[in-house]
This record gives sequence, C-alpha cells and structure tokens, in this order.
Amino acid sequence: MPTITAAEVNRLRQQTGAGMMDCRKALIESDGDMEKAIDYLRKKGAKVAALRSDREAREGVVFAITSADGKTGVVLLLSCETDFVAKNQDFVQFARDLASAALESGAMDSARLDQVSFRGATVRDRLLDQVGRIGEKIAVARLERLEAESVVAYNHAGNRVGVLVGLNQPQSPVTEATGKDLAMQVAAMNPIAVDQAEIPESLIQREKEIYVEQVRAEGKPAEIADKIAQGKLGKFFKDSTLLGQPFVKDGNLTVAAFLKSVDPALKVTAFKRVALGS
Repeated sequence: MPTITAAEVNRLRQQTGAGMMDCRKALIESDGDMEKAIDYLRKKGAKVAALRSDREAREGVVFAITSADGKTGVVLLLSCETDFVAKNQDFVQFARDLASAALESGAMDSARLDQVSFRGATVRDRLLDQVGRIGEKIAVARLERLEAESVVAYNHAGNRVGVLVGLNQPQSPVTEATGKDLAMQVAAMNPIAVDQAEIPESLIQREKEIYVEQVRAEGKPAEIADKIAQGKLGKFFKDSTLLGQPFVKDGNLTVAAFLKSVDPALKVTAFKRVALGS
C-alpha cells in the first residue's frame, strides 16, 4: 500500500470537493497518482449517477442572474433528491456558480453547459464529482436564457422560483424597478404568455372546445354554447396572459394598465419562469 500523506488528501479534496475518506481511498487505489485519483472519483460519481438515474430529483435551487450591462439573463435549476442537500450552503454556492458559468459561456441549454469549462474541468465532470461526494442524483434540470434591451432577474425567497423579464428599453432605474414588479407578478401568477397573440392557436382551440363541451353538458342550447364559450375564453386570456392579469400590487389595474402608467412606450418583450418541480 502506498504511503498517502494528509497534504495529498487535502490537495485532492481541494481539487474535487470530495470527502476526505473518499479522497484517501481514491489515492490508495490509484497508487498515489493524483490524476488517476481524480478519474477514480469521477468514475465513482458516474457509477452513483447511473445507479440513481431512475430516482426523482424533486428538490433543488433556482437562480436567475443577469449580465453587468443588463442585456442578458439566465435562470438555472439545479436539482437534487432531498431538501437536506438543497439547503446545504456548498450546494447552493455550486448552483450559483453554475448559473454564472452559464451566463458567461453563452450556453443555451444544459447539454451545451455540460461542456463548459468550470472549476478546472467541464461542468459535466464537476456534476459527477458532486454526485460522488453527496450521493444523490444531481442535474441541471432546466436552463433558460433571455436577451433584451434590459433583462431583470428576480429570485423568490428560498430560491424555489426564478424569473427573468425582458423589456424594450435600456437598463435604468425605471426599467429595473418596473421589471422587478413584473417579475414578481410572473413568479406569483405564473402566466403562460405575455399577451393573447403569444398563445398558440392550437391551445386556444383546445380551450374553446373544452368550454363548448362544458356548456353543452350544462344543458344550454347549442346555439348559445359558442357565445358562452367565447366569454370563458376571454377569462382564460385574462388569467393566463401577463398583460391581462390583475396587477398583484393593485388589483384595480391590469398589468397592461400598470405598465402604461409607468411609460406608454415601455413593453415586455418576453419572460422566463423556472420553478422547482416544473
């Protein structure tokens, strides 16, 4: 058995984030070769990941962040299996750093993020390191990117929901404050689109068919079923579109009316919402 020093164990631990006993075992199995020991730990992580590939990772943290110029944002969900791990500060920091890496690299999805350089290796390798060290299934479950004249990020308490809102005017105190209000609206009310024009026609038709059947089931005459269904569809648009919803800070205003009161020329270009379990 090779002689493994505490300094070597600590060095491997610093490079990989693995536990001390795991690092010691890796060095012993690798005859003290640091690179082979790193590979050993990664293989261990890969094995754990494979064994847990069918486990559901319902816990985790969400982070939404923006670039310094406020024109780009990403929102990332790093999932795990237990609330205990999700609240661990090392895990939370790992997720925050991953979001920064995604923002800086230009990665559009988790598959591209896997290959990004991160902490001296690839994101994929560092994820496997985490799996080997923690012993849970860990993955970038969602990654969304948004670009606009200004992008505002909002992280709901506990990092269980992250939102990005894009606006058509450059970064300023007004866009920052308005964007945050809108992002809080998106977090709370979960709209499916900015306005009616963004809702796919197939979804509109499906909703209408459901409403027509509901009206007929209530025994209403067929000749008025379509009219009643249109009324129900109008409510669907109000409830499901950001601009049509009542503003959470003032129920007497729609979001569209609130936005107009701030600046008639200010428009929402898009939004992204990522929530734990979504």
